[in-house]
Order: sequence, then structure tokens, then C-alpha cells
Amino acid sequence: MKTIEFINVTKRYDDLLAIDKVNFTIQAGELFGLLGPNGAGKSTLLSMLCGIVNIDKGDIKVGGYSIKKNPKQVKRAIGYVPQELAIFENLSLRDNLDYFAGMYHLKGKSKKERIEEALALTGLQERHKDKVKKLSGGMKRRLNIACAILHHPEVLIMDEPTVGIDPQSRNHILAFTNQLNKQNGTTIIYTSHYMEEIQSLCDKLLILDEGREIINGTKEEILRSVIDETTLKIRVVNKKPEIIQRIRGLKDVVEAFFEEDNVKVIVKSRDYKIEDVLMILRESGSQIINMTIEQPNLETVFLSLTGRQLRD
Repeated sequence: MKTIEFINVTKRYDDLLAIDKVNFTIQAGELFGLLGPNGAGKSTLLSMLCGIVNIDKGDIKVGGYSIKKNPKQVKRAIGYVPQELAIFENLSLRDNLDYFAGMYHLKGKSKKERIEEALALTGLQERHKDKVKKLSGGMKRRLNIACAILHHPEVLIMDEPTVGIDPQSRNHILAFTNQLNKQNGTTIIYTSHYMEEIQSLCDKLLILDEGREIINGTKEEILRSVIDETTLKIRVVNKKPEIIQRIRGLKDVVEAFFEEDNVKVIVKSRDYKIEDVLMILRESGSQIINMTIEQPNLETVFLSLTGRQLRD
């Protein structure tokens, strides 16, 4: 089992400071969530961990080995599930797995056993002869994962593993991820745009924005950081875009946005008087169907700390 240390890691691309002195530790066996809006630096940070991108300053250590000084030892410990599919469309599932097993220097009986194991863990046994191009998007995502776990990595990086897939495959991937962590003790770094995935899966997490660490800790610690904030969820008919800007201009409003048929408003106080919000909705001609007050969750934290939605 490997502890991962990010030690004052810094990366610059010309005039852009992509990562700014990021410094945190992922303990061995943790299921660690990495959150941040697009452009926050998540991919750069993970690429440096994998040795794909050079570190300008600082270092990353996996099990005590430096990615700068001992890149081979670090890379052997890591399995990487990229956001973009890294599989061959014109090959069968088994041929894909056979190819990647060869890259991990697996041979003979061990290679065959690992392929069967990966197919079983990802629920793809019955489709092992099919060409990848015939698979659904969810099955391709599962194969992407299967290719990354053939060598039994002690650290598994999962970068947006459920993006754009069907609910069945998504549930399978979430259950598999939890199983791999809890039963096998694999250290997992998990990134997702689906806040509920991070909240249900991860023990600890870090929020990154503009290359800087915003907050790092357990879910409970992070939720307590905004315990005095309240999320109002107001279901309306005939919603109009201009009301969001008006609501954002109100005192003590942290953020406001549309979520399907709802207007969601995050405010700084648990005793916030909502009359001003309701007045704006009425003046716009929006019909209010119902309203609920939600407990703080990771979405509340993220919006409070970064001031924007995760998909921005």
C-alpha cells in the first residue's frame, strides 16, 4: 500500500501558473476525491503524478519514491483510467486486454488469469469476443478500467470514469470502485463532475481552483466549513434568465443558478429571510410551485469556496 505525497508542487506553462505550491498527502488505502472546475489544474496534477508532465518545482512521492528520481518505481505502482478512452475500437475486448497485459509484462498463466479477473470485475465476461466498436459507451468505460487494473496497481487514478454513460454502467463502476478500495485496499484518486459520486464514495477530498488548494480534509470537516450556509431550492414555472443576476445581487447571496425546473440559491446565513428572493420571482412572472431548504453538501461547499458551478 502506497502513501502519496505532493510536496510544494508547482507547474507553469509560459505565463500561466497551472499549479501553485500544492502540498497535501493521500494516505495508503484512501479513496480520495479531487474536485475543481475545468481549468483548475486537476489533469496537470495527475499527469505529473504519472510522470507524463515534468514538475517545475517541488516533488511527488509514492511509497517514498520520487517521481523525479525514481520514475519507474512510481509508474509500476499506478493504474490510470483516463477521461478519454484509451482502447482499440477494431479489436475485441479480450485482444485489448491481451495487449495491455503485455505492456505490463504479464505472461503465460498469470496473464490469462489477470484478464479473466478483469473481465469478471467489470462485468464484461459475456462480451469478451465482441469488437469494442459494438459496445455501448458504458461498456467501453468499463473496459477502459479493466485495462488499468490488470497489473494490480496499488494506486488507481480514475479521471471522470462515469462521464456520459448509462445509469446501469455508472452504478456498476461506482460499486466496483468501492469494492476495489474497501476489499483490496487500493489507494484511489477519483475525479468527477458528479458531486454526489464524490460525496458517496470518497473519505477525503481536495478542492482545487486556479492551480491552488482551496480546502483539503474529510467530508465532515469540509461540510462543517460552511455549516452556517443555507441552500434554497425553489421550483418554478416560467423561469426567466434575468432573475439569476438579480438574485445574485442580493445581500448575503453566495450563488444562484438554474437546476432543471428549480432555482437554487445559496445564502450565508441559516436565518436568511427569503422575501427578497420570492419578490424577484413574482415580479418576473415566475409561478412558485414549492420550496425546500437543503442541508449543506459538497455542492454547497464548492459553490461557496469557488463562487462557481463545477462545470464552468
